[in-house]
Amino acid sequence: MELRHLRYFVAVVEEQSFTKAAEKLFIAQPPLSRQIQNLEAELDIQLFERGSRPLKTTEAGQFFYQHAVKLLSNAEEIKSMTKRIGIADRTITIGFVGSLLFGLLSRILFLFKQQHPYLKIEMMEMNTYEQIQALKEGRIDVGFGRLRISDPAIKRVLLREERLVVAAHASHVLAQRESLHLSELVDQQLFLYPNTGKANFATQVRGIFSEYGLEPKNLRIVRELQLALGFVAAGEGVCIAPESAQNIKLAHLNFIPLADAFAVSPVFMAMRNMDESEYIRYLFDAVYQVYDLEALKYDRSVF
Repeated sequence: MELRHLRYFVAVVEEQSFTKAAEKLFIAQPPLSRQIQNLEAELDIQLFERGSRPLKTTEAGQFFYQHAVKLLSNAEEIKSMTKRIGIADRTITIGFVGSLLFGLLSRILFLFKQQHPYLKIEMMEMNTYEQIQALKEGRIDVGFGRLRISDPAIKRVLLREERLVVAAHASHVLAQRESLHLSELVDQQLFLYPNTGKANFATQVRGIFSEYGLEPKNLRIVRELQLALGFVAAGEGVCIAPESAQNIKLAHLNFIPLADAFAVSPVFMAMRNMDESEYIRYLFDAVYQVYDLEALKYDRSVF
């Protein structure tokens, strides 16, 4: 049992609703319900009266709630006083590739900030190559990127592999398909991004095509993800992007999953090889808390 499980339970009790508690916690309702179910399974008791409206605790649930509130209060007091003493003017600088903010990274960083309010957090957008150099020069403390770049001075942790999707205008011949294969895109006007000179997401996608012995015939590489999707929304062609790009809301834009096994984009967290900072570990904790709530698989043993 972890403190976050107690926070989830207390929020549900106080809001008397899973829906309202999820809104208060900035998470989706299904993952919250799963966490409460897991807590009940661990305790081997029923905490809430089933079917009650508004939601009510059982006798055991009320007892657990009272003590959970005390534990959380004590934990917050201890954490607050310790941070006031130890942090003072501490800063952590985080490098990231822009597309990750449309996915879970924004939620991870928000949670991290809420859990460590006395820590100054600075964010710098940069590609993965720039992150590696910035880490070695001490300009950033941690980086979030998508490319597999090896460097003996850098420790790189694979957080997850994000599925790729095809963005198409609703009127496009492929827009109503449930899934697509890369082979069906070879003859399409295809937009990729970015158009920087070094290895990037565009070269990563072209490499996936090569894995299947394919090469797009009508390829256009533009500056950034939003521009590529803008062209697609204007009916100019299709675009391959991580599935989190669906959070960019443009009219008449459909997203179709790619069914090919290699059609994924890895998400890495990188840090200096000998860096044992506790705040990097806290950042990992925030990552995996969000992954838990989204029911995403990961290997916590890597860090």
